Amino acid sequence: MAEEKKNWFQRVADYYNELRMEMRRVTWPNRKQVQGTTGVVIFSVFAFAAYFFVVDSLLQKGITAVLQFFRTR
Repeated sequence: MAEEKKNWFQRVADYYNELRMEMRRVTWPNRKQVQGTTGVVIFSVFAFAAYFFVVDSLLQKGITAVLQFFRTR
């Protein structure tokens, strides 16, 4: 039973060694790929911000108009 349970330090060392081996297998993107995906992310953030600004403005105007309609009655 003692052989089945490794001590804490051995488990941490095994984890670290497996992590190092796995990180060697990772295919990292090159600089051009990172710049391209970063550009897409930045563009997407601004596009969504503009979309939500327009939708929020329209909803605000619509709700304000409905409230004004019922206040005057």
